Amino acid sequence: MRLADLCDLVAAHVNPADRPDDLCVGLEHIASGRFVRQGEGCAADVHSAKHAFQPGDVLYGKLRPYLDKAILVSDVGICTTELLVLRPKEGVDPRFVVGVVHTPSFVQHAVAGTTGVQHPRTSWRHISNFELPDFSSDERTKIARLSWEVHDAITANEAAENVGFALKRTAMEQLFTHGLRGEVQKETEIGPVPESWEVSPLGALCERTDTVDPRREGNRIIEYVDVSSVSREFLTIEGTTRWTLREAPGRARKRILEGDVIFATVRPTLLRAAYVPAALNDQVCSTAFCVLRRNSERVIDKFLYYLVQRAQFIRQLAGIEHGASYPAVTDRIVKEQLVPVPSLEEQRQIVGILDAIDRKIGLHRKKRTVLDDLFKALLHKLMTGEIRVSELDLSALQSSRNSTRKLDGINGR
Repeated sequence: MRLADLCDLVAAHVNPADRPDDLCVGLEHIASGRFVRQGEGCAADVHSAKHAFQPGDVLYGKLRPYLDKAILVSDVGICTTELLVLRPKEGVDPRFVVGVVHTPSFVQHAVAGTTGVQHPRTSWRHISNFELPDFSSDERTKIARLSWEVHDAITANEAAENVGFALKRTAMEQLFTHGLRGEVQKETEIGPVPESWEVSPLGALCERTDTVDPRREGNRIIEYVDVSSVSREFLTIEGTTRWTLREAPGRARKRILEGDVIFATVRPTLLRAAYVPAALNDQVCSTAFCVLRRNSERVIDKFLYYLVQRAQFIRQLAGIEHGASYPAVTDRIVKEQLVPVPSLEEQRQIVGILDAIDRKIGLHRKKRTVLDDLFKALLHKLMTGEIRVSELDLSALQSSRNSTRKLDGINGR
């Protein structure tokens, strides 16, 4: 069986001006590896010719097919011509078709048929010849149902993460503006804060940091942290590279210790900050980071980490960063920024609350990672016929979905 046996290419071109109220789907509205769209535009806001689609169609991203973008639509609308409109044949479950085009072996097949260097695209002529086992209609429906069960579990975890991020933003705004004591507020250079709080330059809360000397430590093997090592979404160090210090990139000069906070000074308003774990004690980071080492008499562990995540702190830097191609600030500017400073006891309570939220977000992140890996492996094995739906026990998956929907108490209900 080939993809062409399951669906047809529909290339109905329309003028957006003739359908100004229709929703419009672009590649930016489709997340890699997901079955449904993550956003939408409006036909009135676009001008060039588009493709029309109807409910039950599959929109497949032919541009850079390694990005694995394809969705099943439930609306009438128009889409960019970078999306192929695939219409399932009579009696073919559209959920099965979208599963096929997300299968890892299909993605590899599509990539193998790309043309163009700057903007590689695949084509219907090529992908229509993708082969898969000749499943019966009943088996296709069972595969579709199972793949969507896993997909829904993933999106439920994503929703839980998003609830966690929203809760954290709200909590930080409340905690760093009103505190936990119900105190009367006072006006300061950075806005209202509780009466008993100080307002201090960030640098006054930090100890002096140091650099490493390749002339003395050049042969030492180091774990090197650069800006790309830090997740902008999760504010953690996601990976390092290993070098001898002498051979490390030219900007590898700053020593980091357990408990330090590193804050990227290149494009600082696109927040990249991380807390240095024990595993990276006495290692090295790029000089593109400002290293903040807490003064233990003034701040408790991790308080600096949450201070620099505040929206207020980022807004302060927004009007200061300079440079057209690579906006940046200096370490000195970062440390000159005024920040709110409660008592050590209130700091401890604030950190405890924010740590608890971060742990919940991390839990859902781990679940989603496991489900993502399961999803890819399962799609491959089901679509190649290596395993059959009847051989699988899905009770654990259903239990996971139910617990995720409760958001593990993250929303406080």
